[in-house]
Amino acid sequence: MTDLTHIGPGGEAHMVDVSAKPDSRRTAIAEGRVVMAPATLALALTGEAKKGDVFGVARIAGIMAAKKTHELIPLCHPLGLSQVSVDITPDAALPGLRVAARASVTGKTGVEMEALTAVAVTCLTIYDMLKAVDRAMRIEGVELVEKRGGKSGHWLREKDQL
Repeated sequence: MTDLTHIGPGGEAHMVDVSAKPDSRRTAIAEGRVVMAPATLALALTGEAKKGDVFGVARIAGIMAAKKTHELIPLCHPLGLSQVSVDITPDAALPGLRVAARASVTGKTGVEMEALTAVAVTCLTIYDMLKAVDRAMRIEGVELVEKRGGKSGHWLREKDQL
């Protein structure tokens, strides 16, 4: 573990000055899942949920959330994202939906928080779209799986890494 960069010597919070850092291509991938009853998954797949297209609405919500991460997470830098994608994949074995988000930027700081925010809000939107039929759904496993770029280079989550 390294020292916390957002905490001053007296314990006060501050936004890190990244102005001296060089721009580099940075990418982050995060994942999560929404576990639900098999009938709820079937409803989502038919596209007949009362609130509309679960996949389309949730995907847009995740992309919008990535773009607003600096407004939601204190001390995050606003980034001019060059790419955000959200994939939602049905998984009958859960049963539920797996969510993956990828965010990219060329800049002075990473996009891990943007990818994680995209996944979290996508999962929350899926829950909201389907809660009328399944309040027992649960969101789990929201985690960073990979990041590239910057001073620390490439990081890849190992299986069962804490």
